[in-house]
Amino acid sequence: MGKEIERKFIVKDESYKKRASRVIEIRQAYLSTSPDSVVRIRVSGPMAFLTVKSRTHGCERGEWEYPIPVSDAIEIMDACSCSAMISKTRYIVGRWEVDEFHGRLSGLTVAEIELQNAEERFEKPAFLGREVTGDVRYYNSALTSCEELPPTQ
Repeated sequence: MGKEIERKFIVKDESYKKRASRVIEIRQAYLSTSPDSVVRIRVSGPMAFLTVKSRTHGCERGEWEYPIPVSDAIEIMDACSCSAMISKTRYIVGRWEVDEFHGRLSGLTVAEIELQNAEERFEKPAFLGREVTGDVRYYNSALTSCEELPPTQ
């Protein structure tokens, strides 16, 4: 089983942009958003993926990700998604992934870091605000159906 261990934070300023080594445009939608598991289709730059994630326990959850043809991903999103589309720009800053959301989620920017284990120590860059790890309002699957943005302060 794949495992994802990550911590998530609100981003409080745009200083991450100057430090980014890569920028990727992402579109994604969900085929399932149950509390026990989510199934996501994502087009990330020139690649596409089908991802299944289990229920989150603290900062850990099971994750299985498979590459698929971009044309299939677009077709699946159009024909099968049960959620609104999410559009975001991802900035890679060292080990950090900073997602700046667009459209109705414009104004929300979050940073995530994947860890080797739940107790791993890591450096917190100055652009980080408060931690939202485990707050379901900031899960991408929840953002697809939210009526209003979760707090950004």
